[in-house]
Amino acid sequence: MPQKTPKPRWLSRRLPPAGQSRAVSELLAGLHLNTVCREAQCPNQGECYGRGTATFLLLGPTCTRRCAFCAVSKEAVTPPDADEPARVAKAVYRLGISYCVLTMVTRDDLPDGGAGHVAQTVTAIRDVCPGIRVEVLVSDFQADSKALDTVLAAGPEVFNHNLETVARLYTEVRPQADYSRSLEVLARARTLRPQSVTKSGLMLGLGEARSELLETLDDLREAGCDLLTLGQYLAPSTDHHPVIRYVPPEEFDQLAEEALKRGFVAVASGPYVRSSYEADRLYLQALAARETSRQA
Repeated sequence: MPQKTPKPRWLSRRLPPAGQSRAVSELLAGLHLNTVCREAQCPNQGECYGRGTATFLLLGPTCTRRCAFCAVSKEAVTPPDADEPARVAKAVYRLGISYCVLTMVTRDDLPDGGAGHVAQTVTAIRDVCPGIRVEVLVSDFQADSKALDTVLAAGPEVFNHNLETVARLYTEVRPQADYSRSLEVLARARTLRPQSVTKSGLMLGLGEARSELLETLDDLREAGCDLLTLGQYLAPSTDHHPVIRYVPPEEFDQLAEEALKRGFVAVASGPYVRSSYEADRLYLQALAARETSRQA
C-alpha cells in the first residue's frame, strides 16, 4: 500500500460564508433527511448549504456495496421509508430551489434496486414544485432495464450515473460494479429518453494513467454522455483506498479542454468538483447547446 501523500497547497481554501447553512441543516434534521453532502463527506457541503441548497440522498444512509473510495456507511440497510419522497418534496419547497439533485445509495437488496422510490420522489417534488428541474444520480440497478425505465419514466431533466474511474481499477475500487455495465446504463438512458441530458463523473488520483482516462472519456462519449464532472479523489479515512496522486489545477483545466474536444457539451473540472457541483449551470449549458444545434 502506498504511503500517505501530503495534501498540496492548492487543496487549501478558506471556509465559505455561513449564509443559510444553519437553516438548511435544521430543516434537513427536522425532516429526518439524508444528504450526500454529509454522508459522503463532500468538501463542498459548507458552500452548498450556505447557498441554501443540498443534494438529497435517498433510501437511507447505508449502502449495500463496498466501494473502496466511498465514505457512505456500509452497515446494515433498513427498509425504504415510504414517507421519504413526501418529506424530500417538502424540503425542496421550503428551500425554494429551482433545480434539485437527487442521489441514492445502492440497494441491491431491493427487487427494483430502489428505482420506484426514486421515481416516486421525482413525482412528489413536481407535485408541490411545478416547473422545477430535477437531476437524478442513480446506481446501475444491476443493469435491470425495467428499473431504469421506471426512473426515466419519471422524466428527470438530467440522468446521471457515475463511472467513477477507469476500467482497470474497477476490481480494486468498485469490486461489485462493472465498467461495461455502467456504460450500458448511460447508453440505454440516452436511447430511452433522448430529451433528457445524460451525465457522468470521474474521480482522479486513484492510480489511473492519462491514456486510460482519455480512453474513458471516449467510452463515455460513445455511450452518448453529454455532461462530465472531474474531481480530485480525497480518501475519507486510512481504511479507504489511498490517494495515489494529487492532480494539479492546470491539469484539470487541460482535461476539461480534452473533454470538450471530444464532444462533451459542458464540463466541470477541478480539485473540489463533485457530481452535483454547479449542476444547474451544466444543465443550462446543455440546453443552450441543444438550442444552438437545433437552429443550425
